Amino acid sequence: MNSRPLAPALYVFGDSLFDSGNNNLLPTLAKADFLPYGMNFDRGPTGRFTNGKTVVDFIAEFLGFPYSPPYLSLNQILLHPEQLTGLNFASGACGILPDTGNDLGRCLNFPEQIDFFETAIEEELPRHYLNSDDLSNHLAKSVYVISVGSNDYINNYLDKKHYDTSKRFSPQSFAKLLIDNLSQQLRRMYYLGARKVIMFEIGPIGCIPSSTGQFKHNGRCVEEFNEFAVMFNDHLAPMLVNLTSNLQGSSFVLGHAHWLGYDAVTHPSKYDLSDSMNACCVTWLNGTSGCIPELGALACHDPDKHYFWDGYHLTETVYRTIASLCFNGSSVCIPKNIKDLVLQV
Repeated sequence: MNSRPLAPALYVFGDSLFDSGNNNLLPTLAKADFLPYGMNFDRGPTGRFTNGKTVVDFIAEFLGFPYSPPYLSLNQILLHPEQLTGLNFASGACGILPDTGNDLGRCLNFPEQIDFFETAIEEELPRHYLNSDDLSNHLAKSVYVISVGSNDYINNYLDKKHYDTSKRFSPQSFAKLLIDNLSQQLRRMYYLGARKVIMFEIGPIGCIPSSTGQFKHNGRCVEEFNEFAVMFNDHLAPMLVNLTSNLQGSSFVLGHAHWLGYDAVTHPSKYDLSDSMNACCVTWLNGTSGCIPELGALACHDPDKHYFWDGYHLTETVYRTIASLCFNGSSVCIPKNIKDLVLQV
């Protein structure tokens, strides 16, 4: 970690790609607080849906922070007077729409995460700052990272057993619905004080083992599902440009990682991976599920060589690549990387 952090704090929102333990405290099937999750993480299983660190853990390290703690576990910690360097509101299985993921139990949807953020600003953060100007300055200079939207497909639009959304919306109109709802919440974040926001695209959901193991496809991926993700992403980029030009002093950065995911799946050796098809952790369900001990979960011995950790999530090594390219590079986070974003006045 840096001796002096590059920003005041890192606030995290989204789904299981970023969840660091909120779902441990919720009644849901979407949990990861048991081995082999966390098998390569120094604290063991914490509720992170991977073998080690997530993208936002690496971003925290690069910024010089401890990892942003899960908000729901924090009531006791917030009472302490030491400086707060971020919070993580992300919740596995949830999405932009309120009912996404509900069939798995309780999770914090994106609007609810912003509600909790608002509560933190009103009730918890003020005790760390002398006055409202100090707090506003803290919020304006902090970094906000979001990954949300893929569950609105995986745990909603494509889950025809539990949801009728695909009957009610064409793929294009569903993408538009998600983007309109997302835009509304990003504006809320701005009015609460956020200025430096990175919003990640939806990855190639047609390539995850959960998709390829359960649906017919030619080639490596279920391209129809990838096309849904691309429709969303095609709306996302101009929406973020629009917010940046309309909301004074804001920078909404695109986490342009869909191409990287697809490239790594189709050309694994470029990324020093030997397997970009199969989950490292497999169960009786042939690697199409989460890494659940009751389903006979067995982790591979070389997760660093795998792209996929389980049926839905990626390995620490892939998350490291995404985070470092977003932090230092020019091909993932656009129009500016995180290093440039934090330097911006």
